[in-house]
Amino acid sequence: MMALVLWMLGYPDQAVQRSQEALTLAHALAHPYSLAYTLFVSAVLRRYRREWQMAQAHAEAALALATEHGFARYVALGAVLQGVVRAMQAQGETSMAQMCQGLAAVRGMDQTELQRSSLIMRAEVAEHAGEVEEGLALVAEALRALEANGQGDLLAEAYRLKGAFLLRQPVPDASAAEACFQWALDVARRQQAKAWELRAATSLARLWQQHGKRTAAYELLAPVYGWFTEGFDTADLQEAKALLDALA
Repeated sequence: MMALVLWMLGYPDQAVQRSQEALTLAHALAHPYSLAYTLFVSAVLRRYRREWQMAQAHAEAALALATEHGFARYVALGAVLQGVVRAMQAQGETSMAQMCQGLAAVRGMDQTELQRSSLIMRAEVAEHAGEVEEGLALVAEALRALEANGQGDLLAEAYRLKGAFLLRQPVPDASAAEACFQWALDVARRQQAKAWELRAATSLARLWQQHGKRTAAYELLAPVYGWFTEGFDTADLQEAKALLDALA
């Protein structure tokens, strides 16, 4: 769990180090449930870093172990996550079926936390595939769960995704999307969640760039990017850097 916290706080390389330490310990313990849990969390971290092949390897291992030992929680979550990483790599319709089957199983569990994270994962795939109506419905369901529960670890990303979908409607709603990106920024800053702040700032800066507000976009994104001291090979930081170069 420290690995995920470190990633959200803006330390993606330290997050990987902790994740690897956890995997080493879990393998040494030879305790199936602990190993399934650690593999799943490691897959989530790699998904956050958008390292899809690594995420897929960990998700497949977690799902296989959970299936073997009957760990229903991780069978459902593993199916969602494996479907997500396969879909993000364009690995066919079976990935969508697997993901939807896993999401249905998670919805049947009385565990709101699992439902929130699964909905966000499914929404990410919808954004990738251009499924705007489906994506907006998924994000709306996730936001209801997040706001009702009062636990906002994914709240900033949910608002950012909503803004992204609003821009991809047949008639884009730039004003509403901008408000969503601003909300995502506000939430991330309150939480000191630099990873979510970077994503929100990149989305908002790109929107401002498209509307001719280049200086404002640069001044928004530059200090967020400049805060980071590691993880410059990750997709999020590379995208932010490319946008800053275009804005300079």
